[in-house]
Amino acid sequence: MASRREQDLSCPICCELFRDPVVLSCSHSFCKVCLENWWKDKPLKTCPVCTRRSSRENPPLSLALKNLVETFTEERRQTSPAQPECSLHSEKLRLFCEDHQDLICLVCRDSRTHKDHSFTPIEEAAPELREQLWRDLKPLQENLRVLARSRAQLESSEAHITAQARRAQTQIRAQFEKLHQFLREEEESRMKALREEEEQKTQRMKDMMAAVSRDMEAVSQSVSETEELLRAADASFLLQYKTAAKRLQQRPLVEDMGPGALIDQAKHLGNLGFNIWRNMKSLVQFYPVILDPNTAGPRMILSEDLSSVRGGEEQEVPQNPERIEYNEVLGSERFVSGTHSWDVEVGENERWTVGVKEFVQGRNVTEERKWFIEFFNGYYLAFSLSDLGERLSVKKKLQRVRVKLDFGSKTLTFTDPDTNTDLLTVTGFISEGLTPYLLTDEDVPLKILPRNITVTE
Repeated sequence: MASRREQDLSCPICCELFRDPVVLSCSHSFCKVCLENWWKDKPLKTCPVCTRRSSRENPPLSLALKNLVETFTEERRQTSPAQPECSLHSEKLRLFCEDHQDLICLVCRDSRTHKDHSFTPIEEAAPELREQLWRDLKPLQENLRVLARSRAQLESSEAHITAQARRAQTQIRAQFEKLHQFLREEEESRMKALREEEEQKTQRMKDMMAAVSRDMEAVSQSVSETEELLRAADASFLLQYKTAAKRLQQRPLVEDMGPGALIDQAKHLGNLGFNIWRNMKSLVQFYPVILDPNTAGPRMILSEDLSSVRGGEEQEVPQNPERIEYNEVLGSERFVSGTHSWDVEVGENERWTVGVKEFVQGRNVTEERKWFIEFFNGYYLAFSLSDLGERLSVKKKLQRVRVKLDFGSKTLTFTDPDTNTDLLTVTGFISEGLTPYLLTDEDVPLKILPRNITVTE
């Protein structure tokens, strides 16, 4: 087994000590010839280990690494052991027994143990067996390179997963903070309305109590004066009787609170949670199709809410099985039953495709079938399984395309919702499931439009 130092000084391609080592911008080094052979007939010059694209087609020679290899080779030559001796006869091991696959001395050759065996001098046997071992080593070296590429892809995928999780956490927190802020404002608004009603009706009660207190004081005075008059002498009583009797007839009316005097708890508490939820509809949106970033091609840029996509610069993304190599992205859900529809805003995009895909698993390969509307080079085309593209006559430039799936009637339709014009209708199809998909290489986004939310009692 090679030492750790020898491994560090070995080329990842040939697994031998470096010969004229060159270094890439990603810091991985290779033999110059090995790298040239690796890049031969490849359109992209990528690192054989990490698959990162090289910034140079002729990477520089690493003199430091070359000196280290030469120093290591000289040290190994000087420390290599002398020719071994036979443990039985203390003679130099000069021959290789092909039958026993072992080194022997000249005395061993003439012994009964090796009678009628075939022998080869060490100088001849070593190159032949070295060449054989080298041929046997090639598949293992190739396997090692495959494993190295696989490990690099896995490391990239691990970093991508971490980045995905962090972005999702940030977006989740932002969404909940938005909802929390709405709830705080809604709570304050409702508490303010309750306080205002409390203050208004409490003040009314205080005003009514003040009026009643004044009436009580007047009535109390009338009672006291009348009681005093009743105790007066007859002449005095009769002189004041008329005034007293008139005063007793002037009784203040007792004011009733009337309806609505108390807090309207039904208004503040009735269906409270439902009313708050209904008011939240202005904050939230429902998209009938959510785009799946794990299927997006390397040049596809998705919005944070996964409702729109546009073309852009190529990104470094994991080569997971779901990912599409082209400028496409699939919906996150595969529809298998029921009725589904969604509108796609194409706007001023000059190169787009809106459609659905079906994936049929064959014996050795997955077959892909499509139905879609395409806009390319100023022309509108409709594609289905029955034709290779039918040119559409569109009077007004499309701004939106509506796709409707009805598994009950086995109907797939593409329409212009602004003019209610049929673009493509497919009937009688039998499918195990259809997945929405979009394609573009333009910077103008294709948008899945939100659906209005309704509540039915």
